[in-house]
Amino acid sequence: MPLVSPFAPDPLVDGRQSDRAMMVRRGVQRLMQNLNVAMLPEMPLDSGRRADLVCLSDKGEIAIVEIKTSIQDFRVDRKWPIYRLHCDRLYFATHPGVPAEIFPEECGLILTDGYDAEVLREAPLERLAPATRKAMTLRFARLSANRLLQAEWAANSAPME
Repeated sequence: MPLVSPFAPDPLVDGRQSDRAMMVRRGVQRLMQNLNVAMLPEMPLDSGRRADLVCLSDKGEIAIVEIKTSIQDFRVDRKWPIYRLHCDRLYFATHPGVPAEIFPEECGLILTDGYDAEVLREAPLERLAPATRKAMTLRFARLSANRLLQAEWAANSAPME
C-alpha cells in the first residue's frame, strides 16, 4: 500500500507504525502545533529514507523527529545519522518507558505520553545549505498539497446519504 492513499481509513498509516509509535507521534504533533510549527508525517527524503515527522518553523527551519518506542527500536535502527543531511535540527521522540540516556547527546530529545510532550534536550542548530533547504521546503510544500488534494478527493468520493 502506498504511504498516502485516499482510500485508506487513515492515509498516513501504512502498517509499519505500532500503536505506541502512533501515540508518540500524536504527542509530538500536539507539541509542534502549540509551537506553531507545520509538520508532515512519513515524509520521503531524497536519500530514499522516510522521516517519521518533518517540521517546518515559521522561520523556515527544518527539523526531523525520529520516533523510537523501545531500546531495541533504537539499537536496530542506525539510519538516523542520514537524517542530518535533510534538516537543521534532529530530534528523537519517545515515551517514559524508554530510558533517555540511550539517545545521543548531539540530538534533541522529546518525551511524550501521547497527550503532552516536552523538549528535554534542544537539538543543536546545524544550518542546511541553501540548495538543500530549498529542495526540502519544495518537497514539503508539494507533499502537503498532494495530501490535501487526496483528502479532498476521498471526501468528495464518499457515498452521499
